[in-house]
Amino acid sequence: MSKFQLTAFLFLIVLIVAGFAAMAVRLKNGQNQPSLSINKIVSSDRIKGNPEAKAVLMEYSDFQCPACAAYQPIVKQIVEEFSAEGGDKMVFVYRHFPLSQHKNSKKAASAAEAAGKQEKFWEMHDLIFEKQSEWSESQTAEELFIKYAETLALDIEQFKKDFNLEEIADKIENDLISGERAGVNATPTFFLNGRKISPRSYEEFKNAISQAINNP
Repeated sequence: MSKFQLTAFLFLIVLIVAGFAAMAVRLKNGQNQPSLSINKIVSSDRIKGNPEAKAVLMEYSDFQCPACAAYQPIVKQIVEEFSAEGGDKMVFVYRHFPLSQHKNSKKAASAAEAAGKQEKFWEMHDLIFEKQSEWSESQTAEELFIKYAETLALDIEQFKKDFNLEEIADKIENDLISGERAGVNATPTFFLNGRKISPRSYEEFKNAISQAINNP
């Protein structure tokens, strides 16, 4: 075996070992969290609305994704509208799906979950999307998230501790795994009562949800 062949062989072995290590981490994280599906809401989910509602709108989203930021005002309007109609017709479920090419997306998800520990998940969720262009490619994204936490009047020391919690990292990873199992490969991806939908406007969202409510 030549020196070149030996180097290539060793490099292949390293890749295989790394792949098995990554798989082991995924399996460990999956065991640490409840099993998720697109047809069932679990206690770890971030929701708005009545979990017993006829229509369940679930989004897999990446805070650093420009398309997700573009959809966010539309989704917020839909959620507010159907909540205003009694709050029991639709429930919205937000799950994390940080894409590997987005270097700060997992940090953003951790910031939102850390804020959620102080009952401010949705406020941080909205703020992170609103300021996406500010932190998206920043080398100091975590510092910016701390500033956002200050804006929301959070306990900053507690926020910093929660930001690095293994529990939060596991929750984000479990959301990601559930999306992969459901065939999610881009963001945002929406499911309505377990069926994948691709609405391109507020009206398409509204029509699909109204149909799900009236024809469960």
